[in-house]
Amino acid sequence: MSAEIIDGKAFAAKIRAEVAQECAAFRAQTGVQPGLAVVLVGNDAASEVYVRNKGIQAKEAGFNSLEYRLPAETTQSELLAQVAALNADPQVHGILVQLPLPAHLDADAVLNAIAPDKDVDGFHPVNVGRLWTGNPVSIPCTPLGCALILKDRLGDLSGKRAIVIGRSNIVGKPMAALLLAANATVTIAHSRTADLAARCREADIVIAAVGKPELVRGDWLKAGATVLDVGINRIAEGEKTRLVGDVHFASAVAVAGAITPVPGGIGPMTIACLLRNTLACAKALHGTHD
Repeated sequence: MSAEIIDGKAFAAKIRAEVAQECAAFRAQTGVQPGLAVVLVGNDAASEVYVRNKGIQAKEAGFNSLEYRLPAETTQSELLAQVAALNADPQVHGILVQLPLPAHLDADAVLNAIAPDKDVDGFHPVNVGRLWTGNPVSIPCTPLGCALILKDRLGDLSGKRAIVIGRSNIVGKPMAALLLAANATVTIAHSRTADLAARCREADIVIAAVGKPELVRGDWLKAGATVLDVGINRIAEGEKTRLVGDVHFASAVAVAGAITPVPGGIGPMTIACLLRNTLACAKALHGTHD
């Protein structure tokens, strides 16, 4: 028996359709079109593709999609001035500064300059605090995508044992906060964790977000576990390369109850959740949040 393979592309399309429906209702109620502003500094190829896809999907969902492209030599003060202008713009409800930034720029200072109520990535310290105290507006997109998949697949997580492998501020820590809020019992594991395989075997839910190719093997898993693979790693295969996750898919699929593939699992959820956050920010800014 092999695991159910969770189709992140199809699930993301469902989330985007729900957001588009809610966006139309919000516009009918308030006359306001949610605005998402993306700031891209320089010409990183992967960022270009990602920003283009964000723009297309934002427009399809009924958002006003704004792009600000700044040259690679943009100074810190120029970038902060751009962020300040977007903070003050009433037509902008969500601001996203695309990472990575050129090496001479201080990414933390830039992200902290975004108004917390327009921070659709959920990285501002105020939004981190809101998440951990149970009152989030914006939740980092990748963990939010994982949480939505878990809710759809498992329903109530109360009493489930979950392990999050990785403790980054972008995925690991916010993922743990979401699982705790859903009443799961959570272990946060990392490079110093003793006997990681044994800890994984205790878990009903495994979130792999550590950036180590095919680290988690099938024999690390409890039979029937739900496995969400956040890793995106490019490995050499002969003269070519291929994408793999942090989970060894071929061995894990024989043990897990459900598993996300790489690619096509968690990745497509990120932009869908970004749009969901932008709408949440627009609702909060206009006093119509649920």
